[in-house]
Amino acid sequence: MTSTSQPALLKGRGLPDYAAITPEAVGEHLPGLLRRLEEQLVSLETSLQQKLGQGEAISWTDVMPPLQRIGEQMRWSWGVVTHLNGVCNSPELREAHASQQPEVVRFGNRMGQSSVLHQALEQLRHHPAQSLDPTQVRIVDAELLSMQQRGVGLQGDDQTAFNQASEQLAELSTQFSNHVLDATQAWSLVLHDLDEVAGLPPRALDTLASAARDADDRHRDGSEASAERGPWRLGLDMPRYIPFLTYAENRALRETLYRAHVGRASSGDLDNTPLIESILSLRADQAKRLDYAHWAELSLASKMADNVDSVEALLEELRAAAKPAAEREIDALRDCARRHQAPEADCLAPWDVTYWAEKLRQEQFDLNQEALRPWFPLPQVLEGLFGLCERLFSIRIEAADGEAPIWHPDVRFFRVCEHDGTPLAAFYLDPYSRPSSKRGGAWMDECLNRSRSESGELTLPVAYLICNQTPPTDNTPSLMSFEEVETLFHEFGHGLQHMLTTVEYPQAAGINNVEWDAVELPSQFMENWCLDRATLMGMARHWQTGEPLPESDFQKLLQARTFMAGCATLRQVHFALTDLRLHSQWSKQLGMSPDQLRRQLAASTTVMPPIAEDHFLCAFGHIFAGGYSSGYYSYKWAEVLSADAFAAFEEVGLDQEEQVQSTGQRFRNTVLSLGGSRSPAEVYAEFRGRAASTDALIRHSGLTPSTP
Repeated sequence: MTSTSQPALLKGRGLPDYAAITPEAVGEHLPGLLRRLEEQLVSLETSLQQKLGQGEAISWTDVMPPLQRIGEQMRWSWGVVTHLNGVCNSPELREAHASQQPEVVRFGNRMGQSSVLHQALEQLRHHPAQSLDPTQVRIVDAELLSMQQRGVGLQGDDQTAFNQASEQLAELSTQFSNHVLDATQAWSLVLHDLDEVAGLPPRALDTLASAARDADDRHRDGSEASAERGPWRLGLDMPRYIPFLTYAENRALRETLYRAHVGRASSGDLDNTPLIESILSLRADQAKRLDYAHWAELSLASKMADNVDSVEALLEELRAAAKPAAEREIDALRDCARRHQAPEADCLAPWDVTYWAEKLRQEQFDLNQEALRPWFPLPQVLEGLFGLCERLFSIRIEAADGEAPIWHPDVRFFRVCEHDGTPLAAFYLDPYSRPSSKRGGAWMDECLNRSRSESGELTLPVAYLICNQTPPTDNTPSLMSFEEVETLFHEFGHGLQHMLTTVEYPQAAGINNVEWDAVELPSQFMENWCLDRATLMGMARHWQTGEPLPESDFQKLLQARTFMAGCATLRQVHFALTDLRLHSQWSKQLGMSPDQLRRQLAASTTVMPPIAEDHFLCAFGHIFAGGYSSGYYSYKWAEVLSADAFAAFEEVGLDQEEQVQSTGQRFRNTVLSLGGSRSPAEVYAEFRGRAASTDALIRHSGLTPSTP
């Protein structure tokens, strides 16, 4: 018997039924959706053409709501497929995604290159039937820029070539991401001897033994893998990689692991090297077709930063402050290694830096990062995070597990309400690493956007919050490193901007229409609260005894805040400048490879040159498979804003509760509320009363500008 109910993939509204959105369903139902959307687009074009032909003025309701409905149907259905491809990756889903992606790209180009739509939007912008409010003006301006950058002004062969390149870029981006995932998953090393894992804390041994059990590795006597006796399976995912590099006394194995990690996706069938050159060349060609000098100029046209020079000026200011500090930090690591009579003291290598940094941290601050994990079980960290949000933004966050469909048993669901119980939003949290099926990193994405229909029906926003932190083991909950705590707060900051928006035009609600170099402001702002006394001491309690974190450890965390900050800042500057130069200067005619250009930049942006096997670019998914091409600088650009924003709370006194809450409400009513309805500079100035300065960032980082 044939079911007449609508397929889950085509629901187009509300929360998706993830279990019903199978690879087969993608292939079966997406082509029909694209056909129907094409029919709707043709109908809209016909209606607009008629008005334009008769000389009638175009109103907002003539074009924007129907255009949004078409785009939202596509975003909803393809967004679910893309989401599942990132968190529940399988060969079948990967194939289904790849088979439909070209048609999805073609439809996007078709919409973006509609001359009728473009003409109607130009008419709406300059001669509307009714005057537009400032938010509507920003939305129309953004749509016109987007269409220009999607080739609406191209004709004939140029447009055909542009569209073919768009499809190629989408395909290459997906291939790049898949290669990194596969390369990360493909490498592992089974360790059998205790001397191979000497120095590793029990938590790290648990993680490695758990991976060994999952792979059915056995002890030499045939017994199951255990943390105490092994075997232990090493891997390149962060929960296994970072602790080993940090604590393992076996230098040769640290080197083996490091070389494998920095060489990911750089050889064999998974080699991303040719993909990088193709992506950069295609982007440069696309930019030239649109009359931009290079891809970086195209990218910056929709960002806060004025041009490449202004970005480079910020990066140089940070580089000049960070490099001397980083050099001092590496010298301090060498001195530490000498005190321990380590043979590598005079020839420190990249696989030694994290290890000796941890030794020095323990010496200087008597602070053992791993020993702090028991004070940060995930449930308590969530309580602390939610309590902070209640304190700053007058909202309540409540667990609603079982009230929404999920894609994996690890996933949780929460609702966000005003203090009086009025519903505001909801979010999914998928916290743990799953190396075989979930891409690495952490991110926030949109499940549903805030919007109000023409009939007055309000859709509340729903966010995806994805992390890759240490999973629980058989006997313990997920005990988080302080870095994982910061990552969770970071992603939640993105989520807050998505969920607390009051804008009801979906094109500018939440993070939509926010310039990319400002989008990290709320996320990096939230990270600052991890070292706020009330926040940290409120959530840091031992998972077994309930004892609060000792005051001495809190003080050590504060003192260690700027530890190795020079190296950390310089690393970000290196990534950002490499991204910018690749997209503004590199071409095949330059006479050097992208990797060689990166190494040339490393002379002034690193204190330890990349080793020969370091092919970091081959796993630089942010710029080759994410949205950060010519935009990686955004982390530092927005960090200027976020540090300056947090300074507003420091200035009123972090222990002055009434002023803190008042300032938090102002942050909510501006940065978190206004979304993309106004320019970020305008929104920030309304919160702060002035433009941002770099002073707070330099101070928070413990850096001082170098003097000539």
